[in-house]
Amino acid sequence: MAGPARLRLVCEEFSRALSGIAALDLRIHTNGLQLSTRYLDLFDEFGVRVGISLDGDRAANDRHRRFADGRTSHPLVLAAVALLRSEPYRHLYQGLLCTVDVANDPVAVLDALVELEPPRVDFLLPHATWETPPARPDGAPDAYARWLLRIFDHWDRLGRPVPVRLFESLLSTLRGGPSLTESLGLAPTDLVVVETDGTLEQVDSLKSAFEGAAATGFNVFDHAFDQVAAHPGVRARQLGLAGVSDSCRRCPVVRSCGGGLYTHRYRDRNGFDNPSVYCTDLRELVDGVEGRTARRETAPQLSDPAELARSQQELTRILLARLHEDLAADPGWAHAWELLATVERAGEAGTDALDAVLDHPFTRTWVLAALDAARDGTQDAPEAARRLTALAAAAVLRGGLDLPAEVAYRDGEVYLPTLGLLRLGEPGTEGRAALHVTDDGYAVRDGRAEHRFGPAAGDARWQPVRTWSPGPEAALVAPVALEDLDPYRNCFPRPPRLRLGAGEAEEWRGRLDRAWALLHKAVPEFARAAAAGLTTLTPLAGGPRAGGWGEAGRHGPGALGVPYAAGVRETALALLTGRRRTRLRALTEVADLYALDGQWQHRSPWRERPVPVSRLLADVHERVAVEAYRRATATPEPGGSDRIHRALDRLSEAAELTVTGKSLVAELRYELKTVDA
Repeated sequence: MAGPARLRLVCEEFSRALSGIAALDLRIHTNGLQLSTRYLDLFDEFGVRVGISLDGDRAANDRHRRFADGRTSHPLVLAAVALLRSEPYRHLYQGLLCTVDVANDPVAVLDALVELEPPRVDFLLPHATWETPPARPDGAPDAYARWLLRIFDHWDRLGRPVPVRLFESLLSTLRGGPSLTESLGLAPTDLVVVETDGTLEQVDSLKSAFEGAAATGFNVFDHAFDQVAAHPGVRARQLGLAGVSDSCRRCPVVRSCGGGLYTHRYRDRNGFDNPSVYCTDLRELVDGVEGRTARRETAPQLSDPAELARSQQELTRILLARLHEDLAADPGWAHAWELLATVERAGEAGTDALDAVLDHPFTRTWVLAALDAARDGTQDAPEAARRLTALAAAAVLRGGLDLPAEVAYRDGEVYLPTLGLLRLGEPGTEGRAALHVTDDGYAVRDGRAEHRFGPAAGDARWQPVRTWSPGPEAALVAPVALEDLDPYRNCFPRPPRLRLGAGEAEEWRGRLDRAWALLHKAVPEFARAAAAGLTTLTPLAGGPRAGGWGEAGRHGPGALGVPYAAGVRETALALLTGRRRTRLRALTEVADLYALDGQWQHRSPWRERPVPVSRLLADVHERVAVEAYRRATATPEPGGSDRIHRALDRLSEAAELTVTGKSLVAELRYELKTVDA
């Protein structure tokens, strides 16, 4: 209605005023009746994207969008969309906006919208408040949810042919991600409306609540936008969880629905401190979408140990590639990186060898420490290059590859990850040495001399990584490394032991054997789960802590710290709880179990103060296994099962849990059920 000339003036003024200050994103929303090439040419010039209101097929659109004389507007809207879809305007096509009317056929509505190939579609609930509630032809409190769920089911059956913002917002929040629309979720609103007379107001939808609801008292002539941002009405929509009513804060779907659109909460007697007038619809909609998609949306790492391992392997490689970006210019690093690439190209033997050294848990520890140092400005490039050189050399030796493997040593020794510690000189000396594979092990050339070392060499300068194999019932893929050499093993809450003597190592193996046998006899299912993925045990200084918990540190999956001086029972409990702890940590690193954008706190049966969901979930995850172990060994904790049940009930109501987190809680319930039985 403004006409092309005035719209051009607006576009030019905004572009000129904001040039060099802010990125300008111009959009226009219209019913399309006036859309023509003279407008679209202008919009193409200034990059103005166009959204069109369309309520579905002709029957749906004509219900509310007829001309004053009763004529249909539908053909004109379709003509406008067809023009917008054509070249050279297709890139301006923003999408279609449909207002929900439960009197319309939802399947026909979606089909009509999809046929127009929009970049996206959104569905809006009609504006209503508790004083002017929405129309409900059948009187049902969930009519809008049922209508939208029929849309969702049809959209899903069609293969989700176009993005639907309402549904994608729900799917995002159910996975722990952000809301994608103002009408749902707890994301703060950052919108100010500039009226044509220069008045600054809150969001337009507030005008449907009561006269003057959107007013701020500010205008562009006398006030800055920062003043509008500080307005109580604007701030109220930026408080997240604190900005919704008390009943909403206690609702398990509040992260997804966010209490609904702010306008829809209005009631004369207490303003906006209410649930949405669509509360029942929103609850059923969120639950309906979750119920329909939970199996597909649940992270596969939760139920598939192989997928968890694959994701963890990928994570280590991503972190290492990130470190390479920082250190690629260092010659020593670049040389070692090229050798790693050569190993990877050397066929299956090279790939397997490289996997073994990169999957070593303390490789992750080193990479994370190096990334921290880079961020803090304390990066030691030569030290990082030494470790990468050792990794590459270990891969060459493990793979039996005919490749040059030169290592740099410091203080007279070099640690080859997963293999052992090689002494090449006196303490305090530095240098380089070439390693290669022999028929019966490995050899090192230092100057003119060649020394053999490895499994069969018997060289006193070589300290191999020891291993331990529990009984056959453990079904471990490979023996477990007893890692007391790697300099990066110091990543647990307590310090590691120094290299164990031969007698100490044999004594610890025996204690581990007896502890594992006890675990398998007492809780065989939990014992087998604890064995899955276990690759590395590190002896820690001191005896067991209260409760006998095993130690998880800042390392890759597969590692566990166990107090060396612990007895058989304490060692068994440390193996059990430590593996539970490391499994949960590995899950949280590659799958979203809960959202981190709120200040939710939950009462814990084991702690005096409320705790975040991460702590409560970790407590339950460990204590289910502990309860099973204690019952099997006739040392049950009084009321232990009841406490776990109470904690699980609180987790079931936790709004910040994702569908994967809820699946984990369901898994814990099943485990506890078997324990109680």
